[in-house]
Amino acid sequence: MINKAKKINSKKFRQFHTGVLVLENKVVYKGIGIGYQGSATGEVCFNTSLTGYQEIISDPSYAGQIINFTFPHIGNVGTNKEDHESDKIWTKGIILNSEITNPSNYRSLKNLDGWLKKYKIVGITGLDTRSLTNYIRDKGAPKGTICNNKKGNFNLKKLINSSVKWSGLNNLDLAQTVTTKKKYIWQGFKTWKKEKGFEKNKKKTNRIIAIDYGIKKNILRYFANFNCEIIVVPCDLQAKEIIKLKPDGIFLSNGPGDPAATGRYAINIIQKLIKTSIPIFGICLGHQLLALALKAKTKKMKLGHRGANHPVKNLINDNVEITSQNHGFEIVKESLPKNIEVTHKSLFDNCIEGIKLKNRPVFSVQYHPESNPGPQDSHYLFKQFINEVIKNAKKKRH
Repeated sequence: MINKAKKINSKKFRQFHTGVLVLENKVVYKGIGIGYQGSATGEVCFNTSLTGYQEIISDPSYAGQIINFTFPHIGNVGTNKEDHESDKIWTKGIILNSEITNPSNYRSLKNLDGWLKKYKIVGITGLDTRSLTNYIRDKGAPKGTICNNKKGNFNLKKLINSSVKWSGLNNLDLAQTVTTKKKYIWQGFKTWKKEKGFEKNKKKTNRIIAIDYGIKKNILRYFANFNCEIIVVPCDLQAKEIIKLKPDGIFLSNGPGDPAATGRYAINIIQKLIKTSIPIFGICLGHQLLALALKAKTKKMKLGHRGANHPVKNLINDNVEITSQNHGFEIVKESLPKNIEVTHKSLFDNCIEGIKLKNRPVFSVQYHPESNPGPQDSHYLFKQFINEVIKNAKKKRH
């Protein structure tokens, strides 16, 4: 149910509702507060995934955003210590349709509500998520403020003001916020397996330098699967310092915010790295930054892609992949220079989902091949990159 803010400031509202979402245009959604008590402002987006809510909430790419989950059964498998994509949670808040049930999963260690409290994430449930999703679909992702107050006391004018005054994601560089502050070596854990959990990678043959714009842990685990040594570096580390680390390959990570804003310092770094002929692979924000470094342009999408059911066509081999996605910006097709080949496109809206440089081992995709919605439709991209890395390492030895 949607009501105008000025109509919802009654004693009855305060008595029965402990959570509220207030949009910048004074539209108010009411529900029951969960998680951390307080308020948070961000861009309200929706995610259509049926599973993986812990990974979604802990993905640094959601910094500055409030996630509206379209699937009603969020929280039903609890939370654990192993599925975090980042040590710190950057998501501003979450919105659920149904009450969080008792978890039913052998890996669960904590109820989602308790987990949200621990990481200070504001949530609201009992809200008409279908109505909110339709609103976003029709009008685009709005700025909003989510509030959880057990007494139901809401200063709606103040909450509306917070939403209106927030800058939004346009021209916002969030990579500087979420990136590592100093370089570190990934401790070599591989992807999780049911029989053994996480195994340590003891054999490290090729060195990957991962530029951290908001990197997900599972990406690092996939590189560990290929026996790589992975050194993670801050997003603004200069190209000459990266080259000093003697990489066999360079990875441009996913991350939040406006790629054009991050590009103010990232473009120059990436352009210098391209000139070295070291293989480069980018995902999500890394894909957009690579395009900017190659003289293309990016723009904000009306809706963005967020979910684990997105069909993408591989234009090289004519296959369709089911992909996991989380992005609100895209490459402008008309801005692509002639030395870039489009390798993948979305079958939802035909936006660019993959590119490669025609004369160098440099490529990227907009979606997340380390996720498993297909379940493993896109793993070949890691193999493709590692093959180039091995070739480059052999050249260096001769």
